Amino acid sequence: MQPPTLSAPTRPPIRFDRNEVAGAFGDLGTDLPLLIGVIAASGIDSASVLILFGLMQVFTGLWYRMPMPVQPLKAFAALVIAQKIPGRVIFGGGLAIGISMFFLSITGLIDVLARLVPKAVVRGIQFGLALQLATLALTKYVGSDGAAGYALAAAAFAVTVVLFGNRRWPAALIVIALGVAYALVFKLDFATAQKAVGLHLPTWHLPQSADILTGALLLALPQIPLSLGNSILATKQVAQDLFPERPPLTIKKISFTYALMNLANPFFGGFPVCHGSGGMVGHYAFGARTGGSVVIYGSIFLVMGLFFSQGFADVVQIFPLPVLGVLLLFEALSLATLLRDISASRADLLVALLVGLLCAGLPYGYLVGLIVGTAIYYAMQRGWVGLGKV
Repeated sequence: MQPPTLSAPTRPPIRFDRNEVAGAFGDLGTDLPLLIGVIAASGIDSASVLILFGLMQVFTGLWYRMPMPVQPLKAFAALVIAQKIPGRVIFGGGLAIGISMFFLSITGLIDVLARLVPKAVVRGIQFGLALQLATLALTKYVGSDGAAGYALAAAAFAVTVVLFGNRRWPAALIVIALGVAYALVFKLDFATAQKAVGLHLPTWHLPQSADILTGALLLALPQIPLSLGNSILATKQVAQDLFPERPPLTIKKISFTYALMNLANPFFGGFPVCHGSGGMVGHYAFGARTGGSVVIYGSIFLVMGLFFSQGFADVVQIFPLPVLGVLLLFEALSLATLLRDISASRADLLVALLVGLLCAGLPYGYLVGLIVGTAIYYAMQRGWVGLGKV
């Protein structure tokens, strides 16, 4: 009798079909405004930011081989935009958060933290992010071009509703084509576009100890709770929800690649990045099923950084925000529907809704929601509070 042969496990394939192309635009409405905002507020080199952002996308697409894009650190970016923090502190803070996450990963402390946070709180963090994305889409994007913008958004919304989930005619491709046509007819300035063309490469930067310390205090500390909740715990849960047939991702693996990206980014002028459950949901919702969508998405930023980074903020403004708003709205709706798997438990649903409202409505809401939601959950489990019976 021959012994059974042991074949090496095969890696999931990467595709580059029309659904992967459509999925590649599923997170554009979140990333573009943040990147434009931090470049304008801090004066950091746009070529370096775009090229490194693209490279990190390609890296994570090839590493995970599923639609798991990277995003700019949101709390980090909000503070940079609000306080106009200079580049040297941004790079110092990025390195600080990379070192912190690397330490949590290799020591196993990240697994300890993950075990303490219940699933209801993770779902609440996702719901809070959904509320923020929907608010942004409806208040800032959809009406940004006046009556014409509303008409464009209505057309994009109708197309998305009709084609959402259609694998033959992916909704995002039709909506993006609609936006491009609108931009070419009403907004393109060829003189501005020509000024943006030219080859640019990333610039080397060596963070100083004082900038690392300042960045850690100003930027990394407010970001870590959001990263733990949305970038790591929620991303692991979404990967399990969307790809149950694959070996489950581990908390340590996600936090390790998060750390690696931010250990490399600061030395080449890149903005700090993370994984994100919203990005994965956005790519998946518009058709992506492999890492191909993330590689395509990253390649777009690579091309923009290498050849069109001069005047980047002016050039990308020609793409109509109402179209990005519709894409963002459906990403938010897809995130919100993840609540359904805890809806049978009144107590869990109550905790998730509370956490979501705290995350979306308060300064440092993700930190508050994570702590308060976890505390209430365990208090309810021990019978100390009876909110679940309301």
